[in-house]
Amino acid sequence: MSRSPSFILSIPEGKENPSQDLSPYDESIVHDSFHQLIQEQSQQAEAEALELQEWSSRDKDGVRQPQSESYRAPQDYSSATLRILANMPSRTIGRSRGAIISQYYNQTVRLRRKNSRPLLRDMSRSARPSVRQYDLDLDLTPREEEEKRSLLVKELQGLTVAQRDHMLQVMPLSLTEKRCLRQDSCIQRGRQKHHCHSQTQLYCCSRLKYHCIITFRSLWYGLLSSLYALKPWRYSLKQISGQFGSSVLSYFLFLKTLISFNVLLLLLLLPFIVAVQLAFPPTSEFPFSQSFTGLELFTGRGQFTHTVMYYGYYSNFTLNQPCSSQQNNDHCPLRTTHLPYNMPLAYLFTVGVSFFTTCITLVYSMSHSFGKSYQVGSTPAVHAITVFCSWDYRVTQNWAAHLQHDNIRTQLKELLAEWQLKQHPRSMCGKLRQMIVLLLVWLLCLGTALGCAIAVYSFSEFMHENHETKTQMISEKLQEARLLALPLIVCIINLVVPYLYNVFASWEQHDSPVLEVYVAICRNLILKMVILGLLCYHWMGRKIRTLGDQCWETFVGQELYRFMIMDFIFTLLDTLFGELVWRLIVERLKGDRKPEFDVARNVLELIYGQTLTWLGVLFSPLLPAIQLLKLLFLFYIKKISLMANCQAPRKPWRALHMTTIFITLLCFPSFLGAAIFLSYAIWQVRPSRTCGPFRTLDTIYEASKVWIRRLEEASPTITWFTWIHQYLVENTFFIFLISAVLLAVIYFNIQMVKGQRKVICLLKEQINNEGEDKIFLINKLHSIYESRATSN
Repeated sequence: MSRSPSFILSIPEGKENPSQDLSPYDESIVHDSFHQLIQEQSQQAEAEALELQEWSSRDKDGVRQPQSESYRAPQDYSSATLRILANMPSRTIGRSRGAIISQYYNQTVRLRRKNSRPLLRDMSRSARPSVRQYDLDLDLTPREEEEKRSLLVKELQGLTVAQRDHMLQVMPLSLTEKRCLRQDSCIQRGRQKHHCHSQTQLYCCSRLKYHCIITFRSLWYGLLSSLYALKPWRYSLKQISGQFGSSVLSYFLFLKTLISFNVLLLLLLLPFIVAVQLAFPPTSEFPFSQSFTGLELFTGRGQFTHTVMYYGYYSNFTLNQPCSSQQNNDHCPLRTTHLPYNMPLAYLFTVGVSFFTTCITLVYSMSHSFGKSYQVGSTPAVHAITVFCSWDYRVTQNWAAHLQHDNIRTQLKELLAEWQLKQHPRSMCGKLRQMIVLLLVWLLCLGTALGCAIAVYSFSEFMHENHETKTQMISEKLQEARLLALPLIVCIINLVVPYLYNVFASWEQHDSPVLEVYVAICRNLILKMVILGLLCYHWMGRKIRTLGDQCWETFVGQELYRFMIMDFIFTLLDTLFGELVWRLIVERLKGDRKPEFDVARNVLELIYGQTLTWLGVLFSPLLPAIQLLKLLFLFYIKKISLMANCQAPRKPWRALHMTTIFITLLCFPSFLGAAIFLSYAIWQVRPSRTCGPFRTLDTIYEASKVWIRRLEEASPTITWFTWIHQYLVENTFFIFLISAVLLAVIYFNIQMVKGQRKVICLLKEQINNEGEDKIFLINKLHSIYESRATSN
């Protein structure tokens, strides 16, 4: 393409002769291959347009019509415009193989002169490295290219193996060309056409070390893969997400979170309390029952009563001391021992540390989930991103491809449902009618919860009076069965009332499925928290006064065990039979349709069971192990029932914030209530005089005071430790201060995420403005040079 000399001389950066071809290898001039590429595309587009116009302009007799004036051939960009485009990230387009070889030959020469390998951060990581700061040659002829290639091979032979491999790796050449360069560079002077490894042959010791490292790494990776295969959610979560969406997936993710919390509790309770007591068992004063009837599995009594499962089995003396066999002696003389282990102090501090660790983990999980679920980097073009950028091209197996296909399809359904919901808002009359119905339904739900609470309280009073009057009139087996009456009534209420709430919710006709789930969670939460509050009053007030000198801590632990077992049984019955019968009814009435998975009810069952576990940690240290087995078994049962009896939600919705909401409910009503209950039991309630590690103390917390007092007597020089315990541990202000700090951390994390979202929105607007500014400047420069060229 010819240009006038005056036009080329108008570019101040140009240094070549105007008759010479343009090239971008010098930063001041545009590469001719890039210029030629634009030319070829322009000519091709012009030819296709002329051909189409020729066909469209023919009349019936085959006479060509005159060319339309509306068509204009694509204009050629000026040199200044091309030079601006060359400075953009695509400036390396069209580079020839010879130019690349020449560039890396010069780079290799400089590398050998330095005689040291450069840092990785100084090397270009791009597939097409920048041409800045390189003195590159023009496009080479085939002969010059071959000479440069031979020189490059010689220079590569002088490098070390690591330097040569790194140099070949960053070259923007094909794999075939890189392989040829590697083979040619590995040929030494005295050995022609030998393999590359002949130059770098390892010694025997080095080779043995290399094979040992490879073998150890393979074993380690195999062990990691086998441990990963043991997870119950390895493939199930992807399958659930693909078929049922993120709403149902949030339930199983929450169940997975609860499993990790119980594992954390067991890691602290098992080695420091249970294992130590098993290693030094006390002399039992209570013989085991003669027979095992099987009812003990449901009641937790019988042979389970005097075991490490309950509080009453644990001793109140320092283990591994001469007087450790005397259970009622709380003070042993200080003698030389290998492992003096104060069991009361270990019991108190282990429970306290486990709760404190769980609190920190909950706060961290809630903050992390908040920043993750609220999508700090969200974009309005999420539909296009899901369509064009969601597929993982590393997937090779058919089943994985089907799972990913289902997952993307479900995500698109959720996005479209959310978009359609925003496009059709309700009218003012519809909103007013919905508010009235919502108020009436809330009154019915609160009245139902109040009636259930009164029923539980009345039944507990009735069972308490009958237990006092008819204890000696009934048999032992009947007494064992009567203990299951209160858990049975509570579990029936927890099973039936949520279905009644679903009937009430059908009258409200919420437009948003997310709002419907939130309302159902709130109602079920109120019901369960009221019932648990009444039960805590029943255990801490009435039962302590009734049992007197008996081991009331073991009784509370057995009660919590019974509630947990009955809750698990009713959950299994509801899952295996309730959902199956409901599916048959729905299919009979509505054809092929199946019921939907009730996320709110199932999540509240998990929170209820975990609350029972936290309430019983002090009275039954093995209760988290039972909860862990229950959750693992429940995972598979719920998954099988979901696949067989449920269908995907009719109104798909994205569960962006569900995990955050679930963890928040687990933290504040559940964990906070359990912490208050245990704090009251530790600081205010007097322990039993006949069992447990605190039998001789006025309160459980007094064990730490006794230990501090003995520590002062043994070593008067550590008064600073006594001061720390008195002003930081005993003082309740410090506990409130820690709580305030945790709440402040949560608040600041929320505010930080909000600030990050605002900053990201501003940066996105700035990027859009930058792109528009570039387009504007390029068009302006093109118009200026075009007008100058036409004037000349």
